[in-house]
Order: sequence, then structure tokens, then C-alpha cells
Amino acid sequence: MRVLFWGTPDFAVPSLRALDDEGFMIVGVVTQPDRPAGRGRRLRPSAVKEAALDLGCPVLTPERPRTEEFMEQIRALRPDISVVVAYGHILKPEVLEIPRLGSINLHASLLPALRGAAPINWAIARGHEETGVTVMRMVAAMDAGPVILQVREPILQDESAGELSLRLSEVGAATLVEALLLLDAGVAEETEQDHAVATFAPKIDREVAHIDWSRPATEVAALVRGMDPVPGAWTELGSDPVKLFRPTVWSPAEVAALNPDGVPTNGGPRRAGGPVQPGLVLRADADDGVLVAVGEGAVAFAEVQPPGKRRMSAADWVNGRGVEAGQRFE
Repeated sequence: MRVLFWGTPDFAVPSLRALDDEGFMIVGVVTQPDRPAGRGRRLRPSAVKEAALDLGCPVLTPERPRTEEFMEQIRALRPDISVVVAYGHILKPEVLEIPRLGSINLHASLLPALRGAAPINWAIARGHEETGVTVMRMVAAMDAGPVILQVREPILQDESAGELSLRLSEVGAATLVEALLLLDAGVAEETEQDHAVATFAPKIDREVAHIDWSRPATEVAALVRGMDPVPGAWTELGSDPVKLFRPTVWSPAEVAALNPDGVPTNGGPRRAGGPVQPGLVLRADADDGVLVAVGEGAVAFAEVQPPGKRRMSAADWVNGRGVEAGQRFE
């Protein structure tokens, strides 16, 4: 089977390598153009481009994959099928229909749940206990084509989006190979999605990643894990933006047990009775990290990224006098 592979980020690399390992003929790899990156803003190739060059695959890097010239390049490769894994552009029907077997996509959710650009982030941020990968037939509508194969995976209790993405990239690669073997043998079954129950996972932006301290502890922790590592859930200490990582949920009973008033015990202000204001730092020490009151319970953070600095342990930040009990995040 002659495969035209489309992909850009790290998530797509295991799929490209798995297809090569299984002996599929990769006639070309389409990826996004080199982009400026790092402090020097030097052009950097995509993860897929680097892997494709390492495998000796022809690489195409169109700015927009829809020109007639580009489509002629694809036709000249004579692909049997297009395989799309996190490419980053919506492909028009004329492009999808060029290969004789059409085009399929590997999507990191259990479709029709979480259609869209950020299914891994939203699966965690919304508190899902399970997700998975889906190989589907591509159609004009986003992530709406018939399902060829699905594999379910649990979301681990403390798993970040970055960790889940790494795990699903490997699961997805194996699932994609299996789906292609079924298609090649002519025995794949394609099942229409139930569009009435579809949910969506829109692109993550900075505003989505802002922490709302009035939410319950489980929701705050889920958001923080869902935004880790990029863009990173953030808050403000004074006028400085701070990113927070590695959350642990504290129940209201655990917060109340800090002392009879349920308020800071290591130098912060004591308030007799009444709820603790969301965003208040209850503790800041090497043992508990940075413990912050929320709308229900509290959340302790083991890692932070202050403005202009690298990601570090909360203990290092506390020891450097970055924060102390009694201060409040906004």
C-alpha cells in the first residue's frame, strides 16, 4: 500500500515510524513549513519533518495545502491512501479524494466525543476518566467521518496532558497500523458516528488556561493538568503571571484540619471562622509545596514557573522567597 502521510507535531512521529516499520511504502510526507522557534527565532523543522528525513521519505511543506500545483504534486506520488495525524490544516474534499482509497485520520479521542483541535487537553480539563484514539474516514466536516477502529484508554489520576499525549501517540500508532491492514485486506467495517451526541474540543488559548480560584478543587486540578505543559495554567501574584503545575487535591476536611480556624499555620494571617478566600496561599513550604484555597477545598502545587524563569519545584520557589502564606493569587 502506497501511503501519503500528513502530520506535524511530536504526537504524529510514532505513527510515521510505525508505518515504516510495518513495511508500508511511504511515498511522501506532508508537514507544515519550518517555523521560527526559541529565543533566537531561528527556523526549526517540525518533528515529523525531522523523522521523515531520518527515514529517507520525500517531504512536502506547503504553506497552504490547497493549490492546484500542490495537488498535482500529490497526484504524481500515486498514493493509495492518505493518512493524517495532527497535520494542523483542514483539507478540502478535492485533496481528500486524490488517493484511490481516500483519506483516513487518527484522532486522539473516542469520537464523536471531543471533535476538534485539543481533545487531549479537554479530556483532562473536563474531568473525563476515559479517552482513547479513533481511526476514521475523513469527510468535509471536521472529525465527523465513519469510524474504522477505536481503542479506549483510562486517564490516570495525576496524568498531565503531555503525559497522556505521549501514551496515546503510541497507542494511536498501533491502532493506525491495524486499521490500515484491515483496509488493505478489504475487511474494514466503517460505522457512522452519532452526530447528535458529538462534543467539541476547541483550540486552547491563554484565557482558557487562566485559573478560576472560585471553582472546586477537583476542577482546578483538572484544568491545571489539562494545560500541562502547554500553554500552562496560570494565575497572577500581584501583577506577575505565574504558571502552576503538578496539583494535588485537598478536601474541605483536610483544609479545616490545618488548625481550628482552617487558615494558614506557617506565618499567614489567621481569620476566626468563615470561609477562606479563594486564591489565598494557605501554606508555602517544602513539604506541601504551594497550597492554595479554592471554592471548595484547596489545591497544592508541586511545580511552578515564575515569569521569565524556568519551570522549577515549588520548594525552590518558596526557598527563594517567591511566595509565602497569606499572599493571594488572582
